[in-house]
Order: sequence, then structure tokens, then C-alpha cells
Amino acid sequence: MRTFSLLLFTFFFISLAYSQDALTKFVNHSSLRTANISVYIKDMKTGRVVAEHRASRAAIPASTMKVITTATALELLGAGYTFETTLSYDGTLEPGGILNGNIYIVGSGDPTLGSSKMGDSGFLNKWVNALRQAGIKKINGNIIGDDSRFDNEGSNSKWTWDDIGNYYAPGIWGIAYRDNTVAVTFQSGAPGSTPAIIRQQPQVPGMTIDNYVTSTKTTSDNAYFFGAPKSMNRVVRGEIPANRPSFVVRAELPNPALLLAQEFQAALTAEGIGISGGAFDQDMYQRGRMLAPVTRTTLYTHNSAPLSEIIKEANQKSNNFYTEQLFKSLSLSKHPIATNQRSIEIVRQFWREKGLDTTELFMEDGSGLSPANAVSARFFTELMEYMYRKSANREVFINSLAVAGKVGTLAGFLKNTPLDGKLTGKSGTISRVRSYTGYITNNREWAFAVLVNNSAVNSWQTLSIIEDFLKEISK
Repeated sequence: MRTFSLLLFTFFFISLAYSQDALTKFVNHSSLRTANISVYIKDMKTGRVVAEHRASRAAIPASTMKVITTATALELLGAGYTFETTLSYDGTLEPGGILNGNIYIVGSGDPTLGSSKMGDSGFLNKWVNALRQAGIKKINGNIIGDDSRFDNEGSNSKWTWDDIGNYYAPGIWGIAYRDNTVAVTFQSGAPGSTPAIIRQQPQVPGMTIDNYVTSTKTTSDNAYFFGAPKSMNRVVRGEIPANRPSFVVRAELPNPALLLAQEFQAALTAEGIGISGGAFDQDMYQRGRMLAPVTRTTLYTHNSAPLSEIIKEANQKSNNFYTEQLFKSLSLSKHPIATNQRSIEIVRQFWREKGLDTTELFMEDGSGLSPANAVSARFFTELMEYMYRKSANREVFINSLAVAGKVGTLAGFLKNTPLDGKLTGKSGTISRVRSYTGYITNNREWAFAVLVNNSAVNSWQTLSIIEDFLKEISK
């Protein structure tokens, strides 16, 4: 027994020394001399800290922030939670099927309505049938997209102007529709010319685009849309490849509640249900009207895909839109109106009650798009350890993550290395930021976080340095 204990101690000492050598080599890498680095790796079986460097120092996390949002949502709402969108009416329904009143679409933040990622693609037909079953044959009133359960901020005030207006940073509203995205197709000519806009999908009534894009020798999408929340005018600038018969650039859908109301109106009209009024969002309908409180009658409740599927899209594909809709909707668990600040308070309170040090969490959004976010490696690792060891939602959470060399945003990370398929987690990348958090399970059970900000080399070179570190420390 004494010999075994001595061997175990010797192995532990050698392992610790090897880990320290790998860490020292990493943090002293010449290409990281300008970097803010935070590292924390913990053996979840033994509780031993494998490696740490400025573990409590907060750094910009980029999309690793999504694990904080999705883990909190799972714990508070449960894997089977679904968003509800209700159809209701006010006024009176006459015996002949004439509704003297309005139809309301009341949202609670569901990101899957009309989404290309998941959900019921035929839901509008079901909504039409719900009105038929209620006996409604004609509507003397309007169709109103009621997105008032979220505030009217739309775009997060901590996002940068060059992100706002694009598909990856759309407005976040009580009603989301079609991924809050418009696909704008350009036809480009010779270098130096202005490509023509030939198509929009979906076609958004009233949307105008000021086109300042240039056709160049670039091979990728370097065009960006700009515009204020709910403004129907957009400006697009930048470059796209020359001589392309069609090239798609994706913009934010300016007013999803309005478009949903318009398309529902069109679906009703196509099925012979006449509507005397128009389609509005809640703000448009209320503007200039003195409205007395009215009683609404619920006609139908639409449920989203379950939260387990939504967080898989958020984490594996790093979907900002899905994550932000989920993040803001957390407010509704305690408040009548959802705001970013209320959701931040809910997240911080939850993890503080679980024993995590939330002074190391500076949260401004749910997806990590804001450069004003900052989180320590220790906070990430302790959250990941909690989800692995204590959460009833452990398997759902782990299955939502990307897998190195295999799945999601980590499909190219550590591919064809000993950690291929043995590292599960979340990556984060924005300008001058590379960050990773997750689990290493190659005959181990480690939780880890590595955050690197402002390295002296480009993002791909920084990625390679992090890969080398993780390979070496996990040998």
C-alpha cells in the first residue's frame, strides 16, 4: 500500500510539473506578449486545479458567453420549456361569424417562428384554421402583431454600430419572425462598379435600401448593413465579389411583428376570411390613438420547439439571434416586460446563489457580441463544472455543445489530434478575441476555460497557439 501511495504521489507530482511547463510555455509565447490571458483548468474527479493563470482576471469572452445564457435558461426554465405565441381577439363575435374587433398575435420572444432552423413551417395555416374553428368568417378590424412583452430597445445599446443592422445582430423583439433576417441578392459586375439589388427574401413592404456596395476582387462577403431599430430604411456598404450573377448578403429584418401580421393577413385573405382593416405592430397601432383597456379572448396558443433544441442551435452553431431572444425572455420569469438589464440581474443572481463569484462576470448581452462583456476563466470553469456535476440538465447541456473535430463551430478545431472528439465546448471569436470553454474527456474529466484577448498575431495564429497548449497539457 505504501508503495502504491508513493507511485501515486510521484505520478501526481510529474503530472503537475508537466502541466506547469505547458502553461508557462503558453503564457510566455512571444506572439501572446501583448495579450490579456485568463486560464483555468480543473480536474472534476479530484478537484485539483490543473492549470491557472490570472484565473480571476476578466477578459472579453465573445461567444463563449452563450454557455452562461443557455445554462441559466436550462436551470430556470427546464429542457422541455416552450415559448408561447397566442392568438386572441377583442370586440364581439356576431352569430354570423363577423368579428367586430381586432386579431392580436401576442409574442413572448419565440425565435423559431418561421425560422429556417427549426419549428413548424406550416404554422400560419394552423392559425387560419384556428380562426375558422372559432367561427370567424370576416374581421371588421385589424391584425396586430403585439410584441409589447419585450421593451422597445431592439438592438442592444452595447453592440457596435457596424454590427447593428446585420443578420447576426438583429433587433430582439417580443415577436421574432423568419430568423429576423432578410436575404438580399446582388448581381455584381466589373471591379469598381456598384452591384444591383435584384431580389429580397422575404419581400418586406416599405423596406428601402441605400446601396453603396462596390464590386471588387474580394472572394467573400464584406458588405454590412446599417440602420436603426424598426427603421424601414437600410444603408449597405462594403465589398462583394465582382462578376457574380447572384450573391446573397443577409440583413436584419426591420420589424418582424409587422411582417408577421402582414403575412398572416395575406394568409387569411387567401382563405376567404375578409379583413376590413390593416396589419400593424403594437407601436404603430397605438400611435395617435387613445385606447381604453379591452378584454381579449384567446383563440389559439402556438408552442415553439423545446428549449433543448433551441440551446443546441445556440451553442453548436453559435446563433446570436436564438441566444439573444432566449436571454431577453429570461426576464419574463419574474417581470411583466422583458429587458436586457432585468435578464442580466436574473443571470447574476442565479449563479451567485450557486456559489460562483459574480464579481468576475461583466455581462452586457446574452450572446457575447458586445465587446463590453468580460468574464474570468475561473467563472467559466466553475459554471461548466456545476453543469457537469450538479445539474439535472447535464446531458441536455453537454449534448448542446460543439465537439472538437466533429460538430458545430468546433468541427475544425483540434481535428486529427488526440483531442478530436474528446473535447466538448464552446468557442468565441470577435475582433482580437479567441476564447474556449468546455470539457476535456480523454480518460479525464476536466473543465476548462482559455481566454486570449489582443494577441500580437492574427486570429488564426492565436487559435493554433491555443490548440498546441491544449494538446500539450492534456497528454
